[in-house]
Amino acid sequence: MKHDNTALALAAVFSSGAALAADLPSRKIAFEPPPTPPAFAWSGVYAGLDIGAGSLASGKSDVGVSGGGLVGYNHRIGPLFVVGLETDIQGTSLSGGGGADPLGLRPPGGARTLPWFGTVRGRAGVTGFDSRILFYGTGGFAYGETGQAIREGWTAGGGLEWAFAPYWSVKTEYLFTDLGKGGGRDLGPSRAAADFHTVRVGVNYHFDLLKQPAGAR
Repeated sequence: MKHDNTALALAAVFSSGAALAADLPSRKIAFEPPPTPPAFAWSGVYAGLDIGAGSLASGKSDVGVSGGGLVGYNHRIGPLFVVGLETDIQGTSLSGGGGADPLGLRPPGGARTLPWFGTVRGRAGVTGFDSRILFYGTGGFAYGETGQAIREGWTAGGGLEWAFAPYWSVKTEYLFTDLGKGGGRDLGPSRAAADFHTVRVGVNYHFDLLKQPAGAR
């Protein structure tokens, strides 16, 4: 009889413990995906600095360094497209060697030089799979000093820009520039185009003129 009473007591204890365990809340941890980075608006005024390298496209040329500053404005159209306008000014060490001078850039007794140039360009791009990454094409008006006079022409190229912080972006860009029109004094018997390539990297700061919270961008 004692054994029966002991078994009944143990059964009661186990059953009450199981009931209490059933009443306890579940300890399962729900999976939460990482937060999605806020969209980058792109619209607004920006300014930046860049540095790169280039070379004259015609004739013998040494690789030179270029660097300068820029100011621009972007406007976002819908979720994917960005258009804008940008102007920059660059100092360069681009120059060509001796021998024939088909570009008309070399002063008498000296090497061909391109001390500086500037551009005023339109930009059009698409953000694609990530709002912080902009693929763009660019082109427009160009001007520069060829060592004897100021010349005017055109430029075109493209690049990739990445917004790595709420107000900052970095970019890499290629431009082909053709200063095809002579200006100022006569450049001599040859008035051919002064064409050159440049590849540069830069960093831009995007001004938030409307004072939007960073998450709203």
